[in-house]
Amino acid sequence: MRVLPTPADVSAATADPIARWAAQALLPGRGGTAWAHGEGVAVLAPGLFRFDRLVLVGPTDDVAALLRAHVRPGVRPLVTAAVADELDWPVRGTFGWMQRTGVLDPAPGPRWLAEDEWDDVEALLRKANPDTWAWPREPGPSRWAGAHVDGVLVSVAADAWPAPEVGFVAGVATHPDHRGRSLSTAVCRFVASALLAERGTCGLMVDAANAAAVAVYRRLGFTYRAVTALRDSPHT
Repeated sequence: MRVLPTPADVSAATADPIARWAAQALLPGRGGTAWAHGEGVAVLAPGLFRFDRLVLVGPTDDVAALLRAHVRPGVRPLVTAAVADELDWPVRGTFGWMQRTGVLDPAPGPRWLAEDEWDDVEALLRKANPDTWAWPREPGPSRWAGAHVDGVLVSVAADAWPAPEVGFVAGVATHPDHRGRSLSTAVCRFVASALLAERGTCGLMVDAANAAAVAVYRRLGFTYRAVTALRDSPHT
């Protein structure tokens, strides 16, 4: 196994956007480490999307070797569902990673919010998406976009946990009284458009059972990929 010291080294070792997204952990002060083995890559990413994660991509045999070498208590391994099906390893759960590249024209209406508007973002999240892992003034989100109706903030999404080559959308919420008006689609389009222009690739995570959200992202050109979170030990 060889160490991959920088995000650029990870990108040279794999084209997989999930690993390239996790490679933000190799930026100065982030505390991450990455390794390659055969055609497989593993990135240990502290605090990535709320948890310490070991993101593994590549052929099953190479992923298995990296997993055995670098898993540790309290770390959540993340692999594609296809690889998880071939591993003899306990599963925590399966959900969706969605991604796209290219150019996406922004939707009219949404805008980036000033920091003095973040209290409104928090109030909306508590009403419309209290289980979100992205919150204003907490690690992860760097900026928030929102849409207003009659001057009231009713829909939001965040630019969160960005990597040099992969942006990430999180914290999507629309007030229950304003759903069904394509506001989430417009805000997500606005954020994704900016991230694609800045970083080239945009990703997000979604509950596999949330058919409405998956449909919104598909309409924006995102493709779906099942990923699986494993347990931190083969014996749990």
